[in-house]
Amino acid sequence: MQLKHTFSCSHWGLGLRLATLCVVAAVSLDAPAKELKFEQIFSDKGEFGALHYQAVFTSKGAQHQLEVWRDGERRVKRRTDDAVETYAFHKPGDPEFNMSILDMKKRINTRIDRTNLYRIGNFTDWFDLAHGLKHPTGAYRVSRVQAPDGAPKAIKACQWYDLTQDTRTTHICWSAQSRIPLVIQAQGGEVVWKVTSLDQKHIPAHTFDIHDEGFIHNDANQDIEND
Repeated sequence: MQLKHTFSCSHWGLGLRLATLCVVAAVSLDAPAKELKFEQIFSDKGEFGALHYQAVFTSKGAQHQLEVWRDGERRVKRRTDDAVETYAFHKPGDPEFNMSILDMKKRINTRIDRTNLYRIGNFTDWFDLAHGLKHPTGAYRVSRVQAPDGAPKAIKACQWYDLTQDTRTTHICWSAQSRIPLVIQAQGGEVVWKVTSLDQKHIPAHTFDIHDEGFIHNDANQDIEND
């Protein structure tokens, strides 16, 4: 069986823009029978409407700060290192969404939608943006486990799962209440994701207002469609 499994806080460029998405990616060829399904364990069904959290994550040896506001299935705002703000807007039940990515230092606002993300090879879906995990494709194994050795204490109650592919296993402590991973630990013991604060209070509507006065506006949709 050929399998590939990675954790990544990947950076992807859109012209001069940079956005950051933290996901667990799983790619392989064929799935074993009678295993727990990703969608059963890491589910967004019945999620609470409002969620606000802060997390630290590690990418390429560097630590980063992430803050996320999630308004159910409709709106998400993500702020990374006070350098990039990402706004995504979505109609529940529709796979399509549109996104604005603000480079706060270069003062550029780039707009792009899901279809055109796929066209440039970035297969981000709404679940990725709103829940911090990427749906696996192909074979994988999800197992309910005890906390791994050396795992830090999560900020709230969560259940540990192993996501295994080939000889590599990622340990994920999933909050069934908040519908996000509270801790992710790599196979070697490195903590690559940890939520440091979390609340489910009402989020004011103006939180999702895009403040881009004086920014350069870049329509990536038009650029991609014209290629």
